[in-house]
Parts: sequence; C-alpha cells; structure tokens
Amino acid sequence: MGLGMPRRLKKHWGIESVELRGGELIRASMAAGQGIMIAPNHCRPCDPLLLSALSKEIGCAPYIMASAHLFRSPVLRWLLPRVGAFSMNREGMDRESLKTATGILTAAKRPLVIFPEGVITRTNDRVVHLQEGISFLARSAAKARGDAGKVVIHPLAIRYRFMGDWQASVRPVVESLEKRFGWKISQGSILERVSRLGYGLLGLKEVEYFGVVQEGTVEQRLGRFMDRVLSPMEQAYLAGRSEESVVMRVKNLRKALLPALVAGELSQEEREQRWKMLFDLEVAQQAYHFPPDYIAQDPTPERIIETVERYEEALGNRRPTIHRPMRVIMTVGEAIEVESKRERGVADPLMGDLRRKLLDLLTP
Repeated sequence: MGLGMPRRLKKHWGIESVELRGGELIRASMAAGQGIMIAPNHCRPCDPLLLSALSKEIGCAPYIMASAHLFRSPVLRWLLPRVGAFSMNREGMDRESLKTATGILTAAKRPLVIFPEGVITRTNDRVVHLQEGISFLARSAAKARGDAGKVVIHPLAIRYRFMGDWQASVRPVVESLEKRFGWKISQGSILERVSRLGYGLLGLKEVEYFGVVQEGTVEQRLGRFMDRVLSPMEQAYLAGRSEESVVMRVKNLRKALLPALVAGELSQEEREQRWKMLFDLEVAQQAYHFPPDYIAQDPTPERIIETVERYEEALGNRRPTIHRPMRVIMTVGEAIEVESKRERGVADPLMGDLRRKLLDLLTP
C-alpha cells in the first residue's frame, strides 16, 4: 500500500512517498501471539523514522533499539522516544537495554525493531556483517517464553529509489568536491568524475596515514589502509586479537578505548590520544563502506548518489546534500522461527538465514 510521508522526512531527506509490502505477515505473527523482532537493513540515517509507515500498517508502534549516540542530538532525543525508540550502548554490554529488549520479545505485546548491521552502510542494495548479539537476544527471549509461544524474526528490506534526474542532482555536488580538491572542472561523464573523486579521496587519506599514495588495486589499497589504522591499536589494546569483519574490529577497539575516557581516568595528553584514535576508527569504518566495485559493477542512480554522499561525509560534512525526490519501498519478509539453542562451534544458521532473506528482498 502507498503511504504519504511526514513533512520532516520530505523536507530533510527528500522522501516523497513510501510503499510498504507484506505488512500482513507481521499482523499474522501478532495475531498468533508471537514475540516479534523486525530486522531491517540500515543504509540511511533516516531509516528509523520511516517506521511510522510500518506502525500505521500493523496498527501499533513497534519498539526500536537505537544507538545511544543518536540521543545526543536534541531533536532526536525528543523525537526518538516518541516513535518507540530506547537507547542501546553499542560500545559494550548494555545489560539494561538487553534486559529491556528481551522483555519486549518475551511479553509479545508489540514488535521490537533492531537494525542488525549496527551501522549506517550507505549501500542501498547490500548487507554488511550482522551483529551476533541479535541472535543471542532472540534466543534468550525464545528460551524465556518456553511453551508460551514462538519468537520470530521478520526481515525488513528498505530500498530507496531516486525518481528525478540524477545527473542534474549530482553534478553540483561533484563540481563542489572537485573544487575542494583544487581541481579544475573535469571533463568526462558524471560517472567518470565520481570515480575519479574516489581515487582522489583514497589517495588523500593514504598520504595522511602512509606518507605516500599506495600501489595496487582499489580493494588491495583499502585493505592495506584499514590494517594500517586498526592493527597498531589491536596490538596495543587487544593483545593483537583481531576479527574478520572491519565492523567488529572497530567495535572491539571502541569498547577498549572508551571506558577510561568516559571515566575521566586519563591525563589531558592521553585523552587527546584516545580522541584521535576514535577519529581514526571512524575513518577506517568509512573506508570499509566504500566497496570498490559499487559503481563500477552496477552504476544505478542510487549507488552513485550514495557514493557522493559518502565522499561528503568523509570530508567532514555531517549532513550531505539532499537529493530529491526519493521513493522508498519497504518489504517485509516471511517469519524466521527462532530456536532457543544453537550448535556451538559453527556459524550461526539464524544469522545466515536472516542475511540471505534480507538480500533476496533487496534484489529487484
């Protein structure tokens, strides 16, 4: 069904309309008395605000687990609780928030929304690493419910469509970025210029962290850059322990760096060093979300817009240029039943199933 957009989403994010598909699947799970987790992909900052459309469709406002840092904004601190959001400290084991989330699933009165990627990806049709804590939380609730009923996870694919002239929308941003690099206005197609900006931005960061521009493919250079940023910190604060996923590497390092900083246990010099390391972690995570084949493989208008938005963010613009009009298609997937136990020593089948179904729903 089609739903109109609140004025704020239209003004600040360029979203003109949203279509929700499959809402009846969640209503059926609610009617069966199941504990319901809704798991969307998370490609844009405004994703949580889109859930007002879901609320209208299912007849109630779901609870939303949101990262604690979002509540630092005065506007979001006022707005998020009014759409059912509660805070979760993403840097550590926030036991109170986990207890709240488990209680919501166990009580089975209203659905709970958790974004399993844990970060904003700016990849409209891909899914990055899913947080394993989602599985732990869902299985804990399934165990607590026992014979009272099932706990299920509904994937929710959020897909954005740009409905205007993407070249006319992107061109002024590309020209502005080229001027920031000190370049003359480039010749060539917009796509070629966007690709060139990516090489320029990567080279700029390599000179900052390595001293010289690196050789190799973009994928090799990105991997080398992330290791350059993360490995020394892992040696110093995690005894060299590392994870396969960059998202998890960043998360573990933030967990190691933040407690002493928050507790005020450091000298001024140490505080400045920690803040610099946290900034470096943000840079590494941004680099991770620059998939080297994203616009080379399938340069859709949405992928090109997302790439330019990432460039703006990497250069310090917290509010990238708004591209309008956007249309959003939200698609609910079939329920995935959660077992209270899992086999140890193997990849979690629950998270693998969720990832596959999200990708299927995002595929046109």
